[in-house]
Amino acid sequence: MTAPEDAIRARRRLTNKFIAEKQAQRLRPFFAGDARVIPGGGGLMLGVDAIVAAFDAQFREPGFVAYVRTPDSVEIDAAGETAAETGRWTGNGMSGAYMAAWRKVTGQWVIESELFVTLAG
Repeated sequence: MTAPEDAIRARRRLTNKFIAEKQAQRLRPFFAGDARVIPGGGGLMLGVDAIVAAFDAQFREPGFVAYVRTPDSVEIDAAGETAAETGRWTGNGMSGAYMAAWRKVTGQWVIESELFVTLAG
């Protein structure tokens, strides 16, 4: 059985891969239906439909450079149902820090919220 931290890191690698390949719809299963994302430029995206639509719009922009999230740490709660991921992100000439909250839903880890802070670019 895969350790929760390893499972989350593997899912993060897959999100990076699908972003690099500009496959917005393949990102859908990585987010809870009611997920929330605050991007580095501010604002708020509510729900998986809005998040996938935002990725799709970015992927259509000329010169889009894939975002890469690199986890520094993944902490799992005592019950093994919630996790906090922190790390660094880069993309489109910018970089910064991020935090993601994961939860286990029917045996699979999904992102329930993400916050990105732009620190350079």
